[in-house]
Amino acid sequence: MTTEPSASPTADEAAVPSGPDETGGRASPTAAQLRRFIKSRPYVPLHELRRRFEINGELDDVCRVDGRDGVLYIGLPAREAGLLGQLVRDGDVGVELSRDPRVPIVVGVYALKPVARS
Repeated sequence: MTTEPSASPTADEAAVPSGPDETGGRASPTAAQLRRFIKSRPYVPLHELRRRFEINGELDDVCRVDGRDGVLYIGLPAREAGLLGQLVRDGDVGVELSRDPRVPIVVGVYALKPVARS
């Protein structure tokens, strides 16, 4: 038995293929999908973003991105780290940093702007 969707997909959802990408994994998330997921929870550890969006990469993937207050190091592949960096610069999400070692390594994220409820 199949059911029809109750609402048409949003522009963000329609633009993102839900099938596998050319590497055999899922398609990479968009900035809107990352923002929506982060805002749906009070705090999201970085490993949870990897699990939720099936972001595969090397075990030691760490990318340098510019944040609002300086350089951040994010343990995601370059594309996803760039998207997260843009959300930080736009003021949509904040980051929790590990200060041991004394390098701004992102370990988690949280929403800065409240979710609009209707």
